[in-house]
Amino acid sequence: MSDWNDEAALRRRFVSQALQNPHNAAILERLPLLGLPDAWLVAGCLFQTVWNLHAGHAPEARIKDYDLFYFDAGDLSAAAEEAVQARAAALFADLPITVEAKNQARVHLWYEEWFGYPYTALTSAREGIGRFLVPCTCVGLQPTPSGPVLHAPYGLDELYAGILRPNPACLHLPLFDAKAASYQQRWPWLQIVREFTTTAPSASI
Repeated sequence: MSDWNDEAALRRRFVSQALQNPHNAAILERLPLLGLPDAWLVAGCLFQTVWNLHAGHAPEARIKDYDLFYFDAGDLSAAAEEAVQARAAALFADLPITVEAKNQARVHLWYEEWFGYPYTALTSAREGIGRFLVPCTCVGLQPTPSGPVLHAPYGLDELYAGILRPNPACLHLPLFDAKAASYQQRWPWLQIVREFTTTAPSASI
C-alpha cells in the first residue's frame, strides 16, 4: 500500500508543479473552449516545468513551445489541422508563448517523411503520448471539472530522477540521442542511459 501512496503523492506533486507554470494553467483553463476530441496538454511544457523547478529556474524558463494533442479520425486532412492550429493561436494570442496543436490521428501520414522512420497509426491521443522518444517525457494533462487528469504511462520516477532512456515504443535511436542531448544541454543534471526497458505502459492515472 505504501508504494501506491508514494505514487499517488508523486502524481499530485507533478500536477501541482506543472500548474506553477502560469502558461500551463492558462492553457488548461481555456482548452475546453476549443471543443477538440481527446484533447491534452502534453510533454515539454509539463516535464520541463518540473525540471526548471528542480534546477531553481522560473517554471516557464527554457520551454520552447506548448503542445496540444487531440484525436480526430473524422478528418485527416492537413487543412483541418491547420484550422485547429489557427483557432488555438487565436485563443492563446495574449500569452507570450508558441502553442502547437497536432491531430494524433494523422501523425502516421507525415512522420516518416519528416523524421525518416515509419510510424504506425495511432488509436488515441493517449497512445501518442506513450510514443515520445524518452519514456519519462510521456506525460499529458487533460482538464476536467474536478481538475486536471494526468496520463503518465511509464510513471514518474525517472522523470524526477532525471533519467533519459530510449522508449521501446518509438525506438529511433538517432532521434533519441539528439533529443536527449538537447535536454541535457538545458538541464545538465539529467542522465542519458541508452539501455531501454521493455516495461509496458500502464493505464491513465
